[in-house]
Amino acid sequence: MIFSRQANTLAAVLAAALCAVGLTACSSDDSGEAAASSTTTVTTRDAATEAASDTTSAEASASADEDADADSGDGGAGASEPLPTSADAEVQDALTTLATLDVKGRASKTGYTRDQFGQRWKDIDRNGCDQRNDVLARDMTGVQRQGPCKVMSGTLDDPFTGQAINFVRGQGTSEAVQIDHVVALSDAWQKGAQQLSAETREQFANDHLNLLAVDGPANMQKSDGDAATWLPSNKGFRCTYVARQVEVKAKYELWVTSAERDAIARILGGCGAGELAPVNEAPAPVADPSPAPDPAPAQAPAPQPAAPAPAQEPVYPAGGGEPYYANCTAARAAGAAPLYAGSPGYRSAMDRDGDGVACE
Repeated sequence: MIFSRQANTLAAVLAAALCAVGLTACSSDDSGEAAASSTTTVTTRDAATEAASDTTSAEASASADEDADADSGDGGAGASEPLPTSADAEVQDALTTLATLDVKGRASKTGYTRDQFGQRWKDIDRNGCDQRNDVLARDMTGVQRQGPCKVMSGTLDDPFTGQAINFVRGQGTSEAVQIDHVVALSDAWQKGAQQLSAETREQFANDHLNLLAVDGPANMQKSDGDAATWLPSNKGFRCTYVARQVEVKAKYELWVTSAERDAIARILGGCGAGELAPVNEAPAPVADPSPAPDPAPAQAPAPQPAAPAPAQEPVYPAGGGEPYYANCTAARAAGAAPLYAGSPGYRSAMDRDGDGVACE
């Protein structure tokens, strides 16, 4: 019996040893504990792996969202919508030209002044009339002039509002019709005009393609907005308006923001045949409807009654500087009239109707 108990004890010890080193199967209870332990370890490891994976995915998603926001923020150079197509040839031409424009964010407005765009209403087409009078004569009907150039009255079928405006030149009435820069000067400055020469900027500011007679209050409301921030309330004119902006920007190699490009594309995508009005860059023919004997602007003015007194001659400040004309009679006698705003000798006191042209 003692030997038998010792033999059983020795066998149990040997079995336990073999189980510990894995050379033989253990009891069912031990196997259950080992399996549970193994399962717990695997589950914990998988959970940790999944958590790490979720964190990485979330970080990657957040990074992608941040990159997307950085690209498209504030209507800058982010990804734009695909351009539509049109069966109308004129609309498709505008869309094709839009596709050629660079898409960038706005540059700084630092350094912008109106003077960066040269003389106001300069007669760049050399027809003898300044650009304001040219555009008034081109865009209005029933035009009445004083002399060969100066538009005194007319009726504007306003493209911005669709309303008819009776224009009468004078203090407090001239501003009812203003000349709009289709692509605003400040907008152009922030989208490439800073790199243009001074001569090209002056051409841009006085180009008939970029000038339009419009309702004064609507023009003030537009300010320097682009197509993404302002459009005419007259929806029937929007197709022509944005197409004209595209043409001007292409001509002077200016860019658009992504928001601006998308806004223009959406408008053009809804335009049908005949909705783009032709652009008349040339002003109406210059002619004096009155029976005045000297209708041509290049001819000499009517004879003056007498030579101006010495006091009417231009006075030059000591050490040089701009000439000073005591009045319009002196300016005409010196051959300097008319005087344009910004030109030597011009004074606002001599510009009675406030249109930027004195001694007309």
